[in-house]
Amino acid sequence: MPLSLHLPERHATMNDTPAAPPLPDRLSLDPRSPHHVAAAFQRDIGIRLNGKERSDVEEYCISEGWVKVAAGRTVDRKGRPLLIKLKGTVEAFYR
Repeated sequence: MPLSLHLPERHATMNDTPAAPPLPDRLSLDPRSPHHVAAAFQRDIGIRLNGKERSDVEEYCISEGWVKVAAGRTVDRKGRPLLIKLKGTVEAFYR
């Protein structure tokens, strides 16, 4: 009968996941923007404006207290959605 080593099973813990980069003060979905940080989009990001979670945010700035959202189906001459700025208390978090 061969000898075998009994090693305890490794259980996944919360420390095994790589740490997400901190969310920047200002972030944009548009890759052409200077405020686009591709590493931040590796995980799902949530945005709250005045305590209400929004899923239609294109860009945000926490320090200035605004988010930009699409103005309906209206697009500019290049086919990009027109954005309106909503002001309030902005919170960004990873889901």
